[in-house]
Amino acid sequence: MPLAKNPAPPVRPVRRARRKEARPAELLAAALDLFVEKGFAATHVEEVARRAGVSKGTLFLYFPSKEELFKAVVRENISGRFAEWSDEIERFEGSARDMLRECLFQWWERIGSTQASGIPKLIMSEAQNFPELANFYQQEVMQPGNALIERILKRGVARGEFRPMNLTYAVYLVLAPMLFLTLWKHSLALSCGNQAQLDPHEYLAAQLDMLTLGFCQPNPSLEHPCS
Repeated sequence: MPLAKNPAPPVRPVRRARRKEARPAELLAAALDLFVEKGFAATHVEEVARRAGVSKGTLFLYFPSKEELFKAVVRENISGRFAEWSDEIERFEGSARDMLRECLFQWWERIGSTQASGIPKLIMSEAQNFPELANFYQQEVMQPGNALIERILKRGVARGEFRPMNLTYAVYLVLAPMLFLTLWKHSLALSCGNQAQLDPHEYLAAQLDMLTLGFCQPNPSLEHPCS
């Protein structure tokens, strides 16, 4: 009687280890979603770790506290991109009106239409309870962001396309439609159905017309005074 062959050992599935360098990005993406969904106070690091598929201990290897995790989210999605945007402003060769249009519409494509647009609403709603985070946001997002918009307006004034203006408050006029869209997107648009829907591109185009009519030097011979 022939000897029975030894059965082959069972094949164990290979467990793929997540690359270490991928973990911070996954944690930041999970944190952004949860911060926007629940707010800063109601988000727990255990939830972030669980959504990213890692342990809480692994999260703390990269981010020592929830506050540092939030700051990293802001830097990843907004403030870390200001150098790139500054270079784009420096290289822009169009008119002041075209530059302002680029500012509004590129902001929507890169920030407003993304999950990161929920961060301003979070800051406004929780600033009183977390003043350190509010100060951080002021320094790393609001101040450099306002400075970029001021550069656009100042260039328009220097070229004679925009009339002289109080640049500090003119910056807030440009920011207002952006802020409205973020609040709308993360509040009424989520709960009021079609009654609360609007087209962001048409809205921004209407705001651009109003802004440039106010900013530009009068020139009755032109359809768009800043052209």
